[in-house]
Amino acid sequence: MHTVVLGTTGTTAQDVIAVARHGARVELSPEALDALAAARGIVDALAAKPEPVYGVSTGFGALASRHISPELRAQLQRNIVRSHAAGMGPRVEREVVRALMFLRLKTVASGHTGVRPSVAQTMADVLNAGITPVVHEYGSLGCSGDLAPLSHCALTLMGEGDAEGPDGTVRPAGELLAAHGIAPVELREKEGLALLNGTDGMLGMLIMALADLELLYKSADITAALTLEALLGTEKVLRPELHAIRPHPGQGAAAANMLAVLKGSGLTGHFQEEEAPRVQDAYSVRCAPQVAGAGRDTMAHARLVAERELASAVDNPVVLPDGRVESNGNFHGAPVAYVLDFLAIAAADLGSIAERRTDRLLDKNRSHGLPPFLADDAGVDSGLMIAQYTQAALVSEMKRLAVPASADSIPSSAMQEDHVSMGWSAARKLRTAVGNLSRILAVELYAATRAVELRRGLTPAPATQAVVSALRAAGVEGPGPDRFLAPDLAAAETFVREGKLLAAVEPVTGPLA
Repeated sequence: MHTVVLGTTGTTAQDVIAVARHGARVELSPEALDALAAARGIVDALAAKPEPVYGVSTGFGALASRHISPELRAQLQRNIVRSHAAGMGPRVEREVVRALMFLRLKTVASGHTGVRPSVAQTMADVLNAGITPVVHEYGSLGCSGDLAPLSHCALTLMGEGDAEGPDGTVRPAGELLAAHGIAPVELREKEGLALLNGTDGMLGMLIMALADLELLYKSADITAALTLEALLGTEKVLRPELHAIRPHPGQGAAAANMLAVLKGSGLTGHFQEEEAPRVQDAYSVRCAPQVAGAGRDTMAHARLVAERELASAVDNPVVLPDGRVESNGNFHGAPVAYVLDFLAIAAADLGSIAERRTDRLLDKNRSHGLPPFLADDAGVDSGLMIAQYTQAALVSEMKRLAVPASADSIPSSAMQEDHVSMGWSAARKLRTAVGNLSRILAVELYAATRAVELRRGLTPAPATQAVVSALRAAGVEGPGPDRFLAPDLAAAETFVREGKLLAAVEPVTGPLA
């Protein structure tokens, strides 16, 4: 099994996905263990002094003015975890929780938190045992870290609360730790706070969304190309010299992808041979590279933010190399929250333009000779009429999900934490948007492949033929009388979401950008 080794300088998106989704093992490097021990020595020295130090010998947040005596400090660290583990609502997905735990360990391993090496090792042991704390949907405002979600994870380290074992059964965390030979941690000065104070949940969801969107943007280029082909449109608008004079990188990549899919098509270019010849295709077809390209460029910016955050140590207070322990605001989630919202906006627009293309395929007044709703016997059969309704409902929800969470703030902690990022909320709605986008593209794929097959007497591009063959082999039926449609749409969604659409195309086109 792949092993991820954490040092002091952060981690990579690939490592986050390996741990979160594929169960990769986690190890701490000797460098990280040394840095942990050194930082802990600084915290222990400060704890022995009579002067109060925030997070070491004081309360937290609005209660930071109280100096805590040595005999109460262990209780203080336990209490902050227990009291902050106050999440509510449905359980968060296993991959999100694993990303959350791994990214918190990444910051701990930096040597800037003052956590003992033994606590960090326990965090790695819990991940490696496949133990996943029960974390709830609501409880993070995206500032002072993803507090409630991280607290539920810290509670598991203490052997308290509930967690899911590797077999998927939820049991008391103490039982699961004991079953895997893991001793619960006894938290000391600063450690409870250090386990809670990071942007790890929203960052983990950003990284996984970027991976999913990379696949979906390539899939959208394919479905757009198939729709252009089915509508007998022109591929001339995809020529590289047109995109070179507006040099947005994502736009050029999307146009090149579409052009590669359409290479060798016998359907394109017929738009001026009809009884009512078109001068040009509709925006939803002609401007597909511009919309998909803008989303790609938004993703590039989001990746840059994620890379910076992956190299960061997010905690408050932090242990600096010169031995100072300083309070700071690096836990504020604004940088991550903004790009999560940007991505939801871009995804909504991509879904919207895909739905407009689908609707054009189904409308006999705009589909250039295709039967109404791609039905077998229109009137007796309804064809894909209600598949487009479903797609439209998904697009409408995507637009609601595109309303930024990060534009909101709500004060908390007796006005000490009076401006928050809402980054966790931005991440949660982006996950929903990504799932909806895969369904929207699946409906366009379903309609476009059926439409291409209905263009009898014309030969589609080799890449299109490969898609149709693979989709039919996956159990998605082609044109014919009405049938129970939901299973076909579900299979088409799986085909897109699992990368089978891209896998069908790339052997013909070569790798898409």
